[in-house]
Amino acid sequence: MTAYTSLHTRFDRIGKLRAVAGMLGWDMAVMMPTGSAEARGAQYAALEVTIHEKLTDPALADLLAGAEGDNALSPQERANLAEIRRNWLHATAVPADLVEASAIVNADCEMTWRQARADNDYAGLKPKLQKVLDLVRETAQAKAEKFGCSLYDALLDQYEPGGKAEDIDKLFGDLASFLPDYIQRAIDKQATRPAALLPDGPFPIDKQKALGEKFMHALGFDFTRGRLDVSTHPFCGGAPGDVRITTRYGTDSFFESMMGVLHETGHALYELGLPADWRDQPAGQARGMSLHESQSLLIEMQACRSAEFFQFAAPLAAEIFGGSGPAWTAENLHRRALTVERGLIRVNADEVTYPAHVILRYRLERAMIAGDLSLDDLPGAWNDGMQELVGVVPPSDKDGCMQDIHWPMGAWGYFPTYTMGAMTAAQLFQAAKLAVPEIPVEIAKGNFAPLLGWLRTNIHGKGSFASTADIVTAATGKPLGVDAFRTHLETRYLA
Repeated sequence: MTAYTSLHTRFDRIGKLRAVAGMLGWDMAVMMPTGSAEARGAQYAALEVTIHEKLTDPALADLLAGAEGDNALSPQERANLAEIRRNWLHATAVPADLVEASAIVNADCEMTWRQARADNDYAGLKPKLQKVLDLVRETAQAKAEKFGCSLYDALLDQYEPGGKAEDIDKLFGDLASFLPDYIQRAIDKQATRPAALLPDGPFPIDKQKALGEKFMHALGFDFTRGRLDVSTHPFCGGAPGDVRITTRYGTDSFFESMMGVLHETGHALYELGLPADWRDQPAGQARGMSLHESQSLLIEMQACRSAEFFQFAAPLAAEIFGGSGPAWTAENLHRRALTVERGLIRVNADEVTYPAHVILRYRLERAMIAGDLSLDDLPGAWNDGMQELVGVVPPSDKDGCMQDIHWPMGAWGYFPTYTMGAMTAAQLFQAAKLAVPEIPVEIAKGNFAPLLGWLRTNIHGKGSFASTADIVTAATGKPLGVDAFRTHLETRYLA
């Protein structure tokens, strides 16, 4: 057995253990009784420690050195080897006791957040969130020393390999320079058009689920390798080859659950389209979260808020809910999907205000990681930032700094990938339509195969065999920038 084949075997096992962790996480969010949180936290921690032990096995250093000197490796094997090294560096930077403590504290805080948010109890959440933040900063310090970078960049690399805060600052600076004014211009333009009519409810949850599943089938989701469920916060999880997505329902509207399903299906299609032969290897995984978010936002925002989509979707929704009249026309539902408003909740935000929500979270988490913002001051800083960037102030912490699951579950450094994903989605969709001009016409028929085929070839099938920058440049002909996103917004909302 060569050094590389030994590494391949070891990481095949690690990949399967990570898949088990993914299924435990899905169960915790969807099925697990609340009283089981302590036991599940211990189970999850034991699994994380086992994975960490395998990643930090002293033998890996020699195997990596031996494999990197093997000139017989194929380009794919060499790319996989580079990802193996990156995984190894992240793992060896952090001691096992810190990994275990973080897993326990994160699971406990996440479960506390679920009830605390419902009760608008920031004071009750704060002590546990402080424990999470302390351990996240300790982890960031260990990784920053290993990688020779800032604390925030060390965390960012977990979600966006090679990502740098200075690059994000430039992109977000370009966005923030025009977004507040642009939001008002879009709202003013919207006021000159007929107001969108709201279809009359209530909308039974079973029918909302049926509609969501119809859209999932049309998009190309494989129900033999995945399923749709309900959770407090919509997500895509599970394991390679067994992809679980969730949404949440309210009977007064079907739009939020519908868009949640479309968004998470975009994630799922990416997962289901990754190279099957490399399923449990690092290079067979998704290439970072900005590319992952680009796939969800390309489906939800670019494709499924288009006029063409509602030519297909409106009759289907009217049939399932028994709706009729002007509120159920494709034109009206399209206007409803493009409504711009200064809302409080990120996951319900339109694509014009959405980047402002993300820029706020990015600024705040950077400040907290740097020690420049305390959890005592977080609610006030959140409200000030919402006023500056979005133009509204939350009436409560429930709809303010407590609304997202990311910080309680320990996912610091994740937020900027959402807006990087939105910019990437615009650039990719623009390129896809240039390459396959029939995509919009086919979407109007409910046929997403041309779009999915282009994504399978240019994004999904690439796995992590190249960097995000290289994948985006190869697919679109240019590096990621703000131009395509800005052009998209201007065309859709100001034309």
